[in-house]
Amino acid sequence: MATLKELKQKIGSVKNTQKTTRAMKLVSTAKLKRAEEALIRSRVYAKKIDEVIREISAKLAAVKDSIDLRAFSNIENVQKVDIIVITADKGLCGGFNIQTIKKTLSLIEELKTKKVKIRLKVIGKKAIEYFKFAGIEMNEQIIGLSSMPEYNKAAEIIQKSYKDFVNEEIDNIITIHNGYINKLTQKVHVKGLLPIEVEVGDTNEFLEVEPDNDYETILETLVKKYIEYSLYYALLDSLAAEHSARMQAMDAATNNAKEMVRQLTLEFNKARQEAVTKELIEIVTAIEAMK
Repeated sequence: MATLKELKQKIGSVKNTQKTTRAMKLVSTAKLKRAEEALIRSRVYAKKIDEVIREISAKLAAVKDSIDLRAFSNIENVQKVDIIVITADKGLCGGFNIQTIKKTLSLIEELKTKKVKIRLKVIGKKAIEYFKFAGIEMNEQIIGLSSMPEYNKAAEIIQKSYKDFVNEEIDNIITIHNGYINKLTQKVHVKGLLPIEVEVGDTNEFLEVEPDNDYETILETLVKKYIEYSLYYALLDSLAAEHSARMQAMDAATNNAKEMVRQLTLEFNKARQEAVTKELIEIVTAIEAMK
């Protein structure tokens, strides 16, 4: 059994840990509020640009025999794929990062069975560290962007993949990130950005494009904006989910520390009572021996 001094030190140590985890929870809560607000503002635009590009491509496909852009092609023989993975730069957020990594590993194995070559672009220090440790080759490594999302940097990353897609060096672009559902829930999202699936429905609506009905230029501009904002939105979604996961993890750690302090305090009181009882017995024994 631990001595009173050792138990007292343990209680003090756990209480200090509890203070730290409580402070980290408060910080994560404040950061989550800001990240959630940014996410909500961006969500409307992200959904709308997705709707617009699919609606326009469907109407164009209905009035034209085909759309002469690879972004809307039906690529059956997929040989090479870009996977863009987003995780956090920091830990202490429960299973937030490992869930994304597991999903990525599962997708890699699935594509390998189909003889598809993979280029892995990793955003976030935690995934980079894991893939380095596992000996998995990465085509690109980006640190700092997942904790501070910037549209221009996101656009730069995705445009490299888009250029290779247009030049037929790759056949698909996929993003993987752990997204924000609410303060208690996160969900891993796997999204194929390109090619865009064109759904041709029954439509008699006339679509006029200016200037000079230049369909391809308009669509190409929309595609670029669509993939840029999709990656940027994924970064915002991942950041909000990271803060919510860390808030939960720190809350659980604080509660565990509180319970540990309670158990150690009981043990300390029990040990002190035993020590007092032992001293009393020794005093009584000594008195009896002197009679």
